[in-house]
Amino acid sequence: MQGEMITFESQSGTCQGYLALPESGKGPSVIVLQEWWGLVDHIKEICDRFAAAGFIALAPDLYHGESTSSPDDAGRMMMAINIERTANDLRGAVQYLLSHAGNTSKSVGTVGFCMGGQLSLFAACSNEQVGACVNFYGIHPDVTPDIASLEAPVLGFFAENDSSVPPSAAKQLEADLKAAGKKVSIHIYPNADHAFFNNTRPEVYHQAYAEDAWDKTLTFFRQELSQ
Repeated sequence: MQGEMITFESQSGTCQGYLALPESGKGPSVIVLQEWWGLVDHIKEICDRFAAAGFIALAPDLYHGESTSSPDDAGRMMMAINIERTANDLRGAVQYLLSHAGNTSKSVGTVGFCMGGQLSLFAACSNEQVGACVNFYGIHPDVTPDIASLEAPVLGFFAENDSSVPPSAAKQLEADLKAAGKKVSIHIYPNADHAFFNNTRPEVYHQAYAEDAWDKTLTFFRQELSQ
Protein backbone atom coordinates (compact mmCIF):
# COMPACT_ATOMS: atom_id res chain seq x y z
CA MET A 1 0.00 0.00 0.00
CA GLN A 2 1.22 3.49 -0.87
CA GLY A 3 -1.07 5.49 1.40
CA GLU A 4 -1.54 5.64 5.16
CA MET A 5 -4.26 5.44 7.77
CA ILE A 6 -5.31 8.82 9.12
CA THR A 7 -7.87 10.10 11.61
CA PHE A 8 -10.30 12.90 10.81
CA GLU A 9 -13.00 14.69 12.78
CA SER A 10 -16.66 13.73 12.53
CA GLN A 11 -19.72 15.10 14.30
CA SER A 12 -19.94 11.60 15.80
CA GLY A 13 -16.41 11.85 17.19
CA THR A 14 -13.52 10.73 15.04
CA CYS A 15 -13.21 8.39 12.07
CA GLN A 16 -10.23 6.66 10.56
CA GLY A 17 -9.60 6.35 6.87
CA TYR A 18 -7.04 5.37 4.27
CA LEU A 19 -5.49 8.38 2.54
CA ALA A 20 -3.47 8.16 -0.67
CA LEU A 21 -1.74 11.18 -2.21
CA PRO A 22 -0.43 11.72 -5.74
CA GLU A 23 3.31 12.01 -6.21
CA SER A 24 3.04 15.80 -6.42
CA GLY A 25 1.07 15.90 -3.16
CA LYS A 26 -1.62 17.96 -4.89
CA GLY A 27 -4.76 17.22 -6.87
CA PRO A 28 -8.55 17.13 -6.86
CA SER A 29 -10.06 15.06 -4.09
CA VAL A 30 -12.29 11.99 -4.11
CA ILE A 31 -13.91 9.86 -1.40
CA VAL A 32 -13.82 6.09 -2.04
CA LEU A 33 -16.61 4.16 -0.33
CA GLN A 34 -16.28 0.54 0.66
CA GLU A 35 -18.23 -2.54 -0.33
CA TRP A 36 -20.00 -4.45 2.42
CA TRP A 37 -16.73 -6.23 3.27
CA GLY A 38 -15.34 -3.13 5.00
CA LEU A 39 -12.17 -1.13 4.44
CA VAL A 40 -10.25 -4.03 2.91
CA ASP A 41 -7.08 -3.98 0.82
CA HIS A 42 -9.05 -3.83 -2.44
CA ILE A 43 -10.55 -0.46 -1.47
CA LYS A 44 -7.16 0.83 -0.36
CA GLU A 45 -5.70 -0.23 -3.70
CA ILE A 46 -8.40 1.75 -5.48
CA CYS A 47 -7.30 4.79 -3.48
CA ASP A 48 -3.72 4.12 -4.59
CA ARG A 49 -4.89 3.95 -8.20
CA PHE A 50 -6.61 7.30 -7.87
CA ALA A 51 -3.44 8.76 -6.37
CA ALA A 52 -1.41 7.41 -9.29
CA ALA A 53 -3.90 9.17 -11.60
CA GLY A 54 -3.35 12.50 -9.82
CA PHE A 55 -6.12 12.54 -7.20
CA ILE A 56 -6.13 12.79 -3.42
CA ALA A 57 -8.21 9.80 -2.34
CA LEU A 58 -9.70 9.05 1.08
CA ALA A 59 -11.56 5.86 2.01
CA PRO A 60 -13.29 6.36 5.38
CA ASP A 61 -13.54 3.27 7.57
CA LEU A 62 -17.32 3.18 7.95
CA TYR A 63 -17.24 -0.04 9.99
CA HIS A 64 -14.72 1.50 12.42
CA GLY A 65 -12.19 -1.30 12.48
CA GLU A 66 -14.31 -4.24 11.36
CA SER A 67 -13.92 -6.07 8.06
CA THR A 68 -14.62 -9.57 6.81
CA SER A 69 -14.38 -11.99 3.90
CA SER A 70 -17.56 -13.81 4.97
CA PRO A 71 -20.73 -12.88 3.06
CA ASP A 72 -22.83 -13.63 6.14
CA ASP A 73 -20.77 -11.32 8.32
CA ALA A 74 -20.67 -8.68 5.59
CA GLY A 75 -24.44 -8.72 5.33
CA ARG A 76 -24.75 -8.41 9.10
CA MET A 77 -22.36 -5.47 9.26
CA MET A 78 -24.02 -3.71 6.33
CA MET A 79 -27.44 -3.95 7.96
CA ALA A 80 -26.07 -2.89 11.35
CA ILE A 81 -24.43 0.28 10.06
CA ASN A 82 -25.55 3.42 11.88
CA ILE A 83 -26.87 5.69 9.13
CA GLU A 84 -26.70 8.87 11.22
CA ARG A 85 -23.10 8.22 12.22
CA THR A 86 -22.27 7.30 8.63
CA ALA A 87 -23.73 10.60 7.41
CA ASN A 88 -21.57 12.44 9.93
CA ASP A 89 -18.48 10.46 8.93
CA LEU A 90 -19.10 11.21 5.26
CA ARG A 91 -19.54 14.90 6.03
CA GLY A 92 -16.31 14.82 8.02
CA ALA A 93 -14.49 13.18 5.12
CA VAL A 94 -15.71 15.91 2.77
CA GLN A 95 -14.49 18.64 5.09
CA TYR A 96 -11.16 16.90 5.69
CA LEU A 97 -10.45 16.75 1.97
CA LEU A 98 -11.57 20.30 1.23
CA SER A 99 -9.25 21.59 3.96
CA HIS A 100 -6.31 19.39 2.95
CA ALA A 101 -3.27 21.46 1.96
CA GLY A 102 -2.89 19.56 -1.31
CA ASN A 103 -6.51 19.80 -2.44
CA THR A 104 -6.98 21.70 -5.70
CA SER A 105 -10.72 21.27 -6.22
CA LYS A 106 -13.60 23.43 -4.96
CA SER A 107 -15.69 20.31 -4.41
CA VAL A 108 -14.99 16.61 -3.90
CA GLY A 109 -15.98 13.54 -5.83
CA THR A 110 -17.55 10.43 -4.34
CA VAL A 111 -17.29 6.91 -5.71
CA GLY A 112 -18.49 3.70 -4.13
CA PHE A 113 -19.09 0.05 -4.82
CA CYS A 114 -22.07 -2.12 -3.78
CA MET A 115 -23.05 -0.67 -0.38
CA GLY A 116 -20.61 2.14 -1.09
CA GLY A 117 -22.29 2.92 -4.38
CA GLN A 118 -25.52 3.75 -2.57
CA LEU A 119 -23.54 5.69 0.04
CA SER A 120 -21.84 7.64 -2.75
CA LEU A 121 -25.24 8.85 -3.94
CA PHE A 122 -26.34 9.39 -0.33
CA ALA A 123 -23.27 11.55 0.34
CA ALA A 124 -23.82 13.57 -2.82
CA CYS A 125 -27.45 14.19 -1.87
CA SER A 126 -26.46 15.21 1.66
CA ASN A 127 -23.50 17.49 0.92
CA GLU A 128 -23.55 20.35 -1.54
CA GLN A 129 -19.73 20.27 -1.55
CA VAL A 130 -19.86 17.01 -3.53
CA GLY A 131 -19.34 18.00 -7.14
CA ALA A 132 -19.38 14.60 -8.84
CA CYS A 133 -20.86 11.24 -7.87
CA VAL A 134 -20.00 7.77 -9.21
CA ASN A 135 -22.17 4.81 -8.27
CA PHE A 136 -21.02 1.24 -8.96
CA TYR A 137 -24.05 -1.07 -8.58
CA GLY A 138 -25.14 0.65 -5.37
CA ILE A 139 -27.44 -1.04 -2.90
CA HIS A 140 -28.51 -0.66 0.73
CA PRO A 141 -32.14 -1.19 1.75
CA ASP A 142 -31.97 1.31 4.63
CA VAL A 143 -30.21 4.14 2.79
CA THR A 144 -32.54 6.47 0.87
CA PRO A 145 -30.78 9.39 -0.84
CA ASP A 146 -32.72 12.65 -1.00
CA ILE A 147 -32.60 13.09 -4.76
CA ALA A 148 -34.28 16.49 -4.60
CA SER A 149 -31.23 17.86 -2.75
CA LEU A 150 -28.71 16.47 -5.25
CA GLU A 151 -26.59 19.05 -7.04
CA ALA A 152 -23.80 16.85 -8.43
CA PRO A 153 -23.92 15.00 -11.74
CA VAL A 154 -24.12 11.21 -11.41
CA LEU A 155 -22.27 8.51 -13.32
CA GLY A 156 -23.52 4.97 -12.74
CA PHE A 157 -22.23 1.51 -13.63
CA PHE A 158 -24.45 -1.56 -13.39
CA ALA A 159 -24.47 -5.17 -14.60
CA GLU A 160 -27.00 -7.02 -16.71
CA ASN A 161 -26.81 -10.23 -14.64
CA ASP A 162 -26.88 -8.52 -11.24
CA SER A 163 -29.58 -10.14 -9.10
CA SER A 164 -29.00 -7.63 -6.26
CA VAL A 165 -29.30 -4.50 -8.41
CA PRO A 166 -31.01 -5.62 -11.63
CA PRO A 167 -31.07 -3.48 -14.77
CA SER A 168 -34.63 -2.45 -13.93
CA ALA A 169 -33.38 -0.83 -10.72
CA ALA A 170 -30.63 0.99 -12.61
CA LYS A 171 -33.11 2.24 -15.19
CA GLN A 172 -35.50 3.36 -12.46
CA LEU A 173 -32.72 5.30 -10.76
CA GLU A 174 -31.88 6.97 -14.06
CA ALA A 175 -35.54 7.83 -14.64
CA ASP A 176 -35.94 9.22 -11.13
CA LEU A 177 -32.85 11.41 -11.47
CA LYS A 178 -33.91 12.72 -14.87
CA ALA A 179 -37.43 13.39 -13.63
CA ALA A 180 -35.91 15.49 -10.86
CA GLY A 181 -33.90 17.45 -13.41
CA LYS A 182 -30.54 15.95 -12.45
CA LYS A 183 -27.62 15.22 -14.74
CA VAL A 184 -27.05 11.45 -14.99
CA SER A 185 -25.34 8.89 -17.21
CA ILE A 186 -26.01 5.20 -16.53
CA HIS A 187 -24.09 2.29 -18.11
CA ILE A 188 -25.39 -1.29 -17.92
CA TYR A 189 -22.76 -3.80 -19.03
CA PRO A 190 -24.12 -6.89 -20.83
CA ASN A 191 -23.40 -10.36 -19.41
CA ALA A 192 -21.74 -8.84 -16.33
CA ASP A 193 -22.30 -9.72 -12.67
CA HIS A 194 -22.51 -7.69 -9.48
CA ALA A 195 -19.04 -6.58 -8.35
CA PHE A 196 -17.56 -6.90 -11.84
CA PHE A 197 -15.05 -4.20 -10.89
CA ASN A 198 -13.55 -6.18 -8.01
CA ASN A 199 -10.36 -7.81 -9.30
CA THR A 200 -9.96 -9.81 -6.08
CA ARG A 201 -13.06 -11.84 -6.98
CA PRO A 202 -12.24 -13.78 -10.17
CA GLU A 203 -15.67 -15.42 -10.21
CA VAL A 204 -17.30 -12.06 -11.08
CA TYR A 205 -14.47 -9.77 -12.21
CA HIS A 206 -14.69 -8.58 -15.81
CA GLN A 207 -11.44 -6.94 -16.85
CA ALA A 208 -12.66 -5.18 -19.99
CA TYR A 209 -15.69 -3.68 -18.27
CA ALA A 210 -13.68 -2.73 -15.19
CA GLU A 211 -11.11 -0.94 -17.32
CA ASP A 212 -13.80 0.85 -19.31
CA ALA A 213 -15.60 1.97 -16.15
CA TRP A 214 -12.31 3.14 -14.61
CA ASP A 215 -11.45 5.23 -17.67
CA LYS A 216 -14.92 6.78 -17.68
CA THR A 217 -14.67 7.51 -13.95
CA LEU A 218 -11.33 9.30 -14.28
CA THR A 219 -12.58 11.35 -17.23
CA PHE A 220 -15.73 12.27 -15.33
CA PHE A 221 -13.88 13.38 -12.20
CA ARG A 222 -11.29 15.32 -14.16
CA GLN A 223 -14.00 17.20 -15.98
CA GLU A 224 -16.37 17.86 -13.09
CA LEU A 225 -13.82 18.57 -10.34
CA SER A 226 -11.86 21.04 -12.43
CA GLN A 227 -14.83 23.41 -12.53
